[in-house]
Amino acid sequence: MKTPMHPLAHLDHQYIWHPFTQMRDWLRTEPIVITSGKGAVLVDANGHEYLDANASIWTNLHGHGHPRINAAITRQLAKIAHSSALGLANEPASLLAERLVAIANPPLNQSGGSSRSAGRERKSPGGELKLPKLFYSDDGSTAIEVALKLAYEHARRSGQSRRPKFLSLAGAYHGDTVGSVSLGHIDLFHQAYTGLLFKSDQVMAPYCYRCPHNRAAPERQDARDYRRCKWECIGKLDRLLAAQQKRGNPYAALVVEPLVQGAAGMIPQPRGWLAQAAEITRRHGALLVADEVMTGFCRTNEPHLQAGQELFFASHEEGVQPDLMAVAKGFTGGYLPLAATLASQAVFDSFLGEYEEFKTFFHGHSFTANQLGSAAALANLDLLDHQASATARAGLIQHLRRNLEGLWELPWIGDIRQIGTIVGIELVRDWRQRLPFPLAQRVGIRICEVMAAHGVLTRPIGNILVLMPPYCTSGEQVARMISVMREAIQQILGKPRR
Repeated sequence: MKTPMHPLAHLDHQYIWHPFTQMRDWLRTEPIVITSGKGAVLVDANGHEYLDANASIWTNLHGHGHPRINAAITRQLAKIAHSSALGLANEPASLLAERLVAIANPPLNQSGGSSRSAGRERKSPGGELKLPKLFYSDDGSTAIEVALKLAYEHARRSGQSRRPKFLSLAGAYHGDTVGSVSLGHIDLFHQAYTGLLFKSDQVMAPYCYRCPHNRAAPERQDARDYRRCKWECIGKLDRLLAAQQKRGNPYAALVVEPLVQGAAGMIPQPRGWLAQAAEITRRHGALLVADEVMTGFCRTNEPHLQAGQELFFASHEEGVQPDLMAVAKGFTGGYLPLAATLASQAVFDSFLGEYEEFKTFFHGHSFTANQLGSAAALANLDLLDHQASATARAGLIQHLRRNLEGLWELPWIGDIRQIGTIVGIELVRDWRQRLPFPLAQRVGIRICEVMAAHGVLTRPIGNILVLMPPYCTSGEQVARMISVMREAIQQILGKPRR
């Protein structure tokens, strides 16, 4: 006898339209309805427990129900939940701005990484803050939208470009607002909206596993480690930027996710790519916009175990300081929607003038600088600055690396790429030829459905399985995530031959 659908699942089916979801498929089965969570564990309406293997779509850093973030929100709620940032300032947003600007401006050495000593005073070389201003918004898409508008107007007002254009990487995804979609180059997501968009250019992404210039035969390790190339991707970027500058209309900006492209398939950049790309971009008159929405707040770094010595943003791992930086997702520890776009003084100054000059930045959001989100973000930064968090992240990175090693035994594993606590596992029909599964076969989706049935939740990107658990995830929980993944792969694709 079929169990009746839970009333909450029924309400979901009746009323809710889910993101990036074919609703005809969704309505065929009863959805998992999450009702609570603690640490890395989520609980559904039927009392079943699940490991949160993708940190609730890459947002949750410290686990669900963290007492310090809960307490910070509760304290703020006793004061005020929200007041407008239009014509008013507020306490937590002001304090948060000071903290965020500090961590976004570490002293960087030329070989990459940070040279700062412990302490709150975090300034760029020479004591000058390179990103001294920030504009609050609501999520990653709006943070990128702000960056685009700022870069566009700065290019026009500085005389750099009469008709500003933008450049981004092949496979780029920077959000779902019209401006951020215009930067995107994933046809599956973006082609339907072509008539709404402005044109942006794309340049080859450093996708080592599928790079046509990589002359190395496939091996059972991360493709970045055995690649054989001549940095052709950097050469293409240099030529494209140079050609646009030669036309007398240099790009307004190159927009990149530093170190790893997320929705493109967790595609990591080989070490040195970002630093070279930044130097070339600036040499050819363009700004560098870092989309740190996914990569920010210690996701990509191998932690220094001394508190206060860590790099919070992926850009800084290679000694790169962007001209504009967008942050969101983990900004509040994954608790509340809050985002920010950090800007250089030169960009900020482009919008200064007398009232009647109308140089104001005409952009805003009702919940800009929301007090509850700001309070959560301050607590999040306190946790990230603490020794216990650094130690937990270091342990998580090692647990992932150790347990992932066994997946290479499966013949359908083409590439395993780990960047800090971010993991992408690319599934293929034949690893020796890098042959992909057709997307219509829904291989990644079917494997994740089996994983969910066995208590592990994540979401694939096509044929790439993603692991990005909260920093509090234990070694035992990591082992279970990967064990369940292995079993699910074998259930869907068959047992490997001996």
